Amino acid sequence: MRAIVSGLAACLLLGACSGEPEVPAPPPVQVRTITVAPQEIPNVVELPGRVEPVRVAEVRARVTGIVQERLYQEGSDVRQGQPLFRIDPRELRAASAQTQAALARAQATATNARAVVERYRPLVAENAISGQEFDAALAASREAQASVAQIRAQLDAAQLQLGYTTVRAPISGRAGRAEITEGALVSQAEGTLMTRIEQISPVYVSFAQAASEVLQLRRAVAEGTVKLDANDRVEVRLTFSDGTAYPVPGFIDFLAFSVDQQTGTVELRAEFPNPQALLLPGEFVRAQIFAGEVRRGLTVPQRAVSLTEEGGTVFVVDGEGMAAIRPVKLGALVGGNWIVESGLKAGDRVIVSNLQKIRPGVPVQIANTPTGRRPAAAPTGQGQTQSAGGAR
Repeated sequence: MRAIVSGLAACLLLGACSGEPEVPAPPPVQVRTITVAPQEIPNVVELPGRVEPVRVAEVRARVTGIVQERLYQEGSDVRQGQPLFRIDPRELRAASAQTQAALARAQATATNARAVVERYRPLVAENAISGQEFDAALAASREAQASVAQIRAQLDAAQLQLGYTTVRAPISGRAGRAEITEGALVSQAEGTLMTRIEQISPVYVSFAQAASEVLQLRRAVAEGTVKLDANDRVEVRLTFSDGTAYPVPGFIDFLAFSVDQQTGTVELRAEFPNPQALLLPGEFVRAQIFAGEVRRGLTVPQRAVSLTEEGGTVFVVDGEGMAAIRPVKLGALVGGNWIVESGLKAGDRVIVSNLQKIRPGVPVQIANTPTGRRPAAAPTGQGQTQSAGGAR
């Protein structure tokens, strides 16, 4: 009997040893989270823009002649009134001298006619000459004076034309390349283009915003979801194509009150100081327009967001203590925080650490849960409710 029991126990023990051991559950990943909470955040609109000079002057020929000399260096800064070209002045100088001689002759004739009138005046009083003769002398004197005035005007015009042989800068700015060379014939009638001058300090940056977004912002302001301050300025910040930020902010200074029929957009323009000429006319930049603040907006730290072609994703802690992936629609990046337009709600716990160790469905253990903080306050310009995009 003992042998049977011992054999049975041995078989049971052998069967137990041949089974696979149970795999222990992985330990939860230690993570840090923030709790998303509504707060006032900047209402930021991102738009592409193009740099434009504040003033552009086309330097054209105002007289006909041969260009003798270029007096400026192409691409250099010039001041208003600075000589740029010299056109051969000899023909116009001769015409001016001819007109000067005609004026001298007319002045002599007028002096003689005036002397005749003075001689006739006492004689007509004594009836030594007829009144008709005196009237004729008086008319001749007036005609001579009118001729003097006419030729003097012709001389002024001739001297003005002579002055145009030195082509001067109409504004201060940066002069472009010369469109003509020495020896070229320029024409007054055709207004031959000689060069261009662009004033690039300050500069304008122009944008086009969808009319629907302008309407959306107006409604948000009317409903109170977007708050504008009272300084009557909307601040704009620029980013170059290589991702670097332009250090000086600008402000919206123009808003069109009509919609482009072809594009359905409204034109906006901001003015920027450009003391170092970093902004060049024709350059495309990315702009962030700060149009007030959203009263109950949501943000998450930049480190918590993974960017995809469709937008962004974040990991949140679900009700069972597991990591869950959540797609989000992102707005602007302000102060190291992404503005979240949709995909999250107040109270969601967003994971901000150990993101490389977690996957959807992995259990997590929250180390601490500080509440969400407001992004670093970027200066916000307000005013002009039509000048920025939809409420965030």
